[in-house]
Amino acid sequence: MEKYFNFENKEHDIPYYNHNPRLSKSAWIVLLSTIILSFLCYGLFEGISELLASAIFCAVMLVPLMYYSNWDISLILRKPTKSEIKLAILLFIGYMAYALIMNGVMNIFLGSNTGTSSTEFVVNVEFIISLIFSMMGEELVKFIPFAFLMRLIYKGTNNRKLSITISTAIILVFFGLIHYDFQTSIISVLLLQGLGSTFEFYGYIKTKNLFVPYLSHILTDAVIFTLILFGLAV
Repeated sequence: MEKYFNFENKEHDIPYYNHNPRLSKSAWIVLLSTIILSFLCYGLFEGISELLASAIFCAVMLVPLMYYSNWDISLILRKPTKSEIKLAILLFIGYMAYALIMNGVMNIFLGSNTGTSSTEFVVNVEFIISLIFSMMGEELVKFIPFAFLMRLIYKGTNNRKLSITISTAIILVFFGLIHYDFQTSIISVLLLQGLGSTFEFYGYIKTKNLFVPYLSHILTDAVIFTLILFGLAV
């Protein structure tokens, strides 16, 4: 049975799940711990500088991941091809259309107070620039547990497609829930940040290049927060 989905680029594979390369149990413990540590560091430095906090947020996860990967960044991140850049832009457009439709549906059926609140953010030029680091950090927040779950499920099933499918579904829920606060609807975060991340996962699984979901993600947030900065959105 073909282990790749039809839409995948078969020149590359997702790392780590099949000892490609092998990560020890202690390495996985450290990598999963860096997710919690990154959020703690972000909260610690956010009051000093949004740019500094975002850079540390990303580095806390990226540096250990590269250390355990023998500093081979090509395992997760490569210079994008023209087709990969086009894909990222298409995924960005697709997500924006999806978000607009979902917001409309939720406003009709659940009332107007369903969107993600922007009042917690101080949107300024520094915040927009900090997205360079924070969006990569958010991609790592998804990628590290995704790779761990895929390794865990693949070890028990020896089924690559099943491992990808189950791991993706779990991380979509996880990523949605970490955006939840008391000013937002749990349905909203599960549909917008959670299920909406399907676009980015598709980009990664197709290309095995984290730059694709990163570019799609940064375009999405840069556009949204730039509109907020100029008072064109709330």
